[in-house]
Amino acid sequence: MLVYLNGEYIDHSEAKVSVDDRGFLFADGVYEVVRVYDGRPFLMEPHVVRMKEGLRALQIDTSCIQDLEQVAERLLRENGITDGDATIYAQVSRGVAPRKHAFPPDCTPTIYVAAKRFNNHPTSYFEDGVAAITVPDNRWTRCDIKSIALLPNVLANQAAHAADAFEALFVKDGVVIEGSHSNLFAVLDGTLITYPKSNYILAGITRALVIELARELGIPFAEAPLYWERLGDVEELFLSGTTTEVMPITKVDGRPVGIGRVGQVTKRLQEAYAQRAHPTASVSA
Repeated sequence: MLVYLNGEYIDHSEAKVSVDDRGFLFADGVYEVVRVYDGRPFLMEPHVVRMKEGLRALQIDTSCIQDLEQVAERLLRENGITDGDATIYAQVSRGVAPRKHAFPPDCTPTIYVAAKRFNNHPTSYFEDGVAAITVPDNRWTRCDIKSIALLPNVLANQAAHAADAFEALFVKDGVVIEGSHSNLFAVLDGTLITYPKSNYILAGITRALVIELARELGIPFAEAPLYWERLGDVEELFLSGTTTEVMPITKVDGRPVGIGRVGQVTKRLQEAYAQRAHPTASVSA
């Protein structure tokens, strides 16, 4: 598999990063994952915009990814990924420097990009829903930066895995805010809600698309908190994300959500998402 590393296209087996890289030593970097449908990157531009925002937050020059879209297209082409599902992974660290906490002067960013096939989740996940658990949110307060420092997310998702659940939902100050690697939506009192965009969540690219689709469909919507104590009143619950798309949750902490089946709002948004992701298939159908 061909990958891109610091200006070169090389075989994946030959890609090496220095042990002095600040991404390795400090998790000093950001990343993005872009979904690819039939060789076509989906929502690439907003992913690039968000990565630039993250780089600015870390005070890393955004010009280092000025050719990211062209790099991704070449990797897809040369790796023969012209059909089916795939992902593009892009990561930028501050670069290689002696291990000191403060930013080193004249540090050249390390840039890595890969494109690979993606095995989508089982159809049953989308048709029947998945299980989730709730966990305390012990992350830092800059979750809006898509940092490669993901240890709290890893531990939360491992807890979900151990509980035979798909996702762990973070609870902060009595509010269920998002998943370990996804955003969260709920239908409560007939209104679709999701936690407000802020530094406490990573406002996903798919989250923004779901909001757009809900408005187009005339679904009542509000950015509002979902209090943990009201989980039992929720009519529908679903995740959104680059690799989760629009995935219903039908059980949380062992208790059914609503009537325990995928709701109509979720189904409408799944269909709208599919039409946006596969416009050619929608036309031919």
